[in-house]
Amino acid sequence: MTHRTIFTDPDLAQFYELTPRDRADHTYCKVLAREARSVLDLGCGTGELTVQLAEGRRVVGLDPAEAMLEIARKRPNGEQVRWVQADARSFDLGETFDLICLTGHSFQFFLTEEDQLAALKMIAAHLSPKGQFIFDTRNPNFPGKKTRRKEETLSRTQHPALGAIESWNISEYDETTQTLSFINAYRQLETGEIFSAPSEIKYTAQDKVDQLLEEAGLCAQTWLGEWTGEPYHATSREIIPIGRKA
Repeated sequence: MTHRTIFTDPDLAQFYELTPRDRADHTYCKVLAREARSVLDLGCGTGELTVQLAEGRRVVGLDPAEAMLEIARKRPNGEQVRWVQADARSFDLGETFDLICLTGHSFQFFLTEEDQLAALKMIAAHLSPKGQFIFDTRNPNFPGKKTRRKEETLSRTQHPALGAIESWNISEYDETTQTLSFINAYRQLETGEIFSAPSEIKYTAQDKVDQLLEEAGLCAQTWLGEWTGEPYHATSREIIPIGRKA
C-alpha cells in the first residue's frame, strides 16, 4: 500500500473527482457571484467551481497543490482563469476581489487557530471595499456520525483511464481536539494496487469562527447552516458565514 496525499501527488489527484459530492455550494456561489466583477476562489482544487465563475469576470483560482492545478488548467475554459500556486495563509496577489470563496470545507485543513486566522487575514487583505466573502466548515455540534469504518463507506466507480475502482474512507474523530483523522483509499480492481491518502481536518464551533473573523477584520452578516440556504442553528450540518470587511 502506497501512502501519499490526494492533493499533492499526481497519481492520487486523479481520484479526487471520483468522490461523490453535493454541488449545492457551487450553485450558491454562482448566484452570489452574479454582481461580482472579480472572484478569488481559494483552495480551488481541480477548478470545477472556478471555471464556472469565470464567464464575464476576472477570476483567480489559488491552491497550494500543483497536482490539482494541473487538472484545473486542462478544464474547458481553464484558460480564462489565472491559476496561482500559493498557500492561502500567506500570499499577495496585488489586487482585490468583489467575492472570495473558500468552499469544499477547505477551511478545516487549517489545523490551528493561528493558521485559521492567517487565512482569514489574507481574505480581508484581498477583499475590495464592498466585497463579500463566503466559506464553509462542518459544525462539530451536528449530531451525525463522524467516525467511520471501511465497510460503511465501500463503493465502486469507473475511472476514465484505469477502469473499475473500489474506494473507501476510514475516519476517527477526537472529541478533545475536535480533529478528524481519515484515510481515503482507492484500489484498481484490475491490478489490485491500492493507493491511500491520509489527512486531518479541524472542526471549529460557530462562536470561535465568529471570534476569528473579528480578529481578522471581517464581519459575518449572514450565517447559513446548509448550502441550500437554511439559516444556521446550533446543530446545523454546516457553518457558512457570508460577510464583508468590518
